[in-house]
Amino acid sequence: MTQGSQGGKHITMDIRQALTKEFPALAPWQIENVEKLLDEGNTIPFIARYRKEQHGGLDDQVLRELAERIQYLRGFEARREEIREALSKQGVLTEELTAALEGCTILAELEDVYRPYKPKRRTRAMIAREKGLAPLAERLWEQRMEDPAPLELAAAYVDEALGVATPADALAGAGDILAETYSDDAQIRARLRQLVAKEGRIHTKAAKEEDSVYRMYYDFAEPVRAMAGHRVLAMDRGEREGFLKVSLELPEGPALQAVTQGSLKPGAPSTPLVEAAAKDAYGRLILPAMERETRSQLTEAAQEAAIRVFAANLNDLLMQPPIRGHVVLGMDPGIRTGCKLAVVDAMGNLLDTGVIYPLPGQGKVPSARKTMLALIKKHQITLAAIGNGTASRETEAFFVETMAESGLSIPYVIVNEAGASVYSASKLAAAEFPELDVSLRSAVSLARRLQDPLSELVKIDPKAIGVGQYQHDMKQARLSEALGGVVERCVNQVGVELNTASVSLLCYVAGVSRQVAENIAAYREENGPFTSRAQLKQVPKLGPKAFEQCAGFLRIAAATDPLDNTGVHPESYAIAKALLARFGFTSEDIRGGCLATLGEKVTEVGSRTLSRELEVGILTLRDMIRELQKPGRDPRDDLPKPLLRTDVLEMKDLVPGMELKGTVRNVTDFGAFVDIGVHRDGLVHISQFGGRRIKHPSEAVRVGDVVTVWVLEVEEKPHLPDHAQAPGKTVIFFLKKRVDISRGPGVYYIPS
Repeated sequence: MTQGSQGGKHITMDIRQALTKEFPALAPWQIENVEKLLDEGNTIPFIARYRKEQHGGLDDQVLRELAERIQYLRGFEARREEIREALSKQGVLTEELTAALEGCTILAELEDVYRPYKPKRRTRAMIAREKGLAPLAERLWEQRMEDPAPLELAAAYVDEALGVATPADALAGAGDILAETYSDDAQIRARLRQLVAKEGRIHTKAAKEEDSVYRMYYDFAEPVRAMAGHRVLAMDRGEREGFLKVSLELPEGPALQAVTQGSLKPGAPSTPLVEAAAKDAYGRLILPAMERETRSQLTEAAQEAAIRVFAANLNDLLMQPPIRGHVVLGMDPGIRTGCKLAVVDAMGNLLDTGVIYPLPGQGKVPSARKTMLALIKKHQITLAAIGNGTASRETEAFFVETMAESGLSIPYVIVNEAGASVYSASKLAAAEFPELDVSLRSAVSLARRLQDPLSELVKIDPKAIGVGQYQHDMKQARLSEALGGVVERCVNQVGVELNTASVSLLCYVAGVSRQVAENIAAYREENGPFTSRAQLKQVPKLGPKAFEQCAGFLRIAAATDPLDNTGVHPESYAIAKALLARFGFTSEDIRGGCLATLGEKVTEVGSRTLSRELEVGILTLRDMIRELQKPGRDPRDDLPKPLLRTDVLEMKDLVPGMELKGTVRNVTDFGAFVDIGVHRDGLVHISQFGGRRIKHPSEAVRVGDVVTVWVLEVEEKPHLPDHAQAPGKTVIFFLKKRVDISRGPGVYYIPS
């Protein structure tokens, strides 16, 4: 809590109290402990996993939101103190101003209080004051009934040396001062904010007579309170690209009433001039500021919502279950440069590469077929990963036809290429495969991301993975921070094999910096595989705090101590061994998978009794039991596997009544994109998710979900309801989720 004082008064804001209001589901002790843990330098994954008793088992998402709000409120307090000190130095910090600062709850309110005293650029009002017109403005503001006409009052302020040639000039300058007085009034701005929230509208119109994807916004208006985030971002982009003009509209009568409330004295000679100054202030100063503020808030809220969707999609993508035990053929389709092939073994090691030209028009189909079959035979390939980029459709058809002609039955998966080119041209890829052409590295990446999406995708900037909307319009630092947190969460949730993890993967382990990750890799290279977690203490720059944060998330399959291959933290090894001994087990029983009955034995004794006996929290005890029973457990293994295909589907094949399976590739504010194997992903618009009303598509589907659809109708749809969608065909279908929960009828858009 930050404090300042003036005349015995304290400007305070109890951050924990504010957080308690914002997070009503959390107890004050939870907030206090989380704040303390963060201040001690603990990472979110570590707090979430190994300090559950101290915060009551909050998940990492809540912890991240809480950490962000703590940071914001501390910044808010710091700004409040800065303003207080500035006002104090100016000698204007009155008890009234102190109370006003104490009453502020958002940054905009703080800035409104500070506005009249904040150093400004030379304004018209400032120039008028320099000409000695402030006393005239004050006299006009008083609106005395006995005063003469304003021109008579202004005559006394004519001074050609100061640039005031006539009484009219004096009145104009005084009017500028009055307008700024209105503009700087915090209460006026507060009233207008309420009006904006209640009756404000965002209006867009065409900036030029030219057809575009923004056509629906060429004459569009919507209440501020009802603005959907994706429409806000569409308008922003359309304005930047020069297609739209965007403005804030307020009802003029109520707006001017909010400005002049309590300030006008009807009948006074100067009242019309004061009223004119109010109108000038509103049109010239206040409304443009309100427009900037409102649009900024809408954009910020829209971006945060988009980032949340992006983060959720990324989480689902990274947590896609690995497909283990397969020799995989990675196929990166292309036209001019051919289709690049890469074969990787079950561990992801590169075995072979090649380039084929499978497109019919290239006249090399027989040769391409021969080359691919030779690779399949040589390496006993059991699965193929085909990129979804240019010529993907043709490459898929070639693969299916080749399998059919050769009598083979090798399934394939269409893999999203987003980010593969970024990886292939990176320094990391060059270091991994210095001998390979850039395009061949992409084929390797496609094969590997099918085997283990998490391990491969961490090598790519999360922003390049392509599972969000408007990602290029976001504040990139904020987007990177949010997505980095998602990757960190996923990596630590899954755990990392210490002896095989890449530097890229190690960088996302709690407490491990890039330098430390590189030092871990160097230690492995020099000393051979790690045999214990304790060896981490010998890695340069990996100090006690870093060890504490990372040790529980790093696994060693061939460790001397089987506990090193579990999620049990080294700080709890003694408790784990005592638990095992309590029921006649040893650490070696972990390796042998002999602890299936441990849970039952614990239940017989009672968790609370055992918790007291071992002096360990119940939450930690439960986690410990799970880890001991399934050492090296990968939570992704419990999720449904990706959809494997063996045939090709064409748009012309779609007929009413057809039952199809597809994979959700992306979820946005306005719908979900689904791949049913017709080359382009289609969109199920949110308005068409039947069965029950939903606020967001993520309530019905998630990235990676395998869904069943029944085609009801196929029709032309020249323009879709959201500018981000291209014209194309519309397939109306019945959507049913993988878990056989009916989602009702929907519309499936297939962009052209």
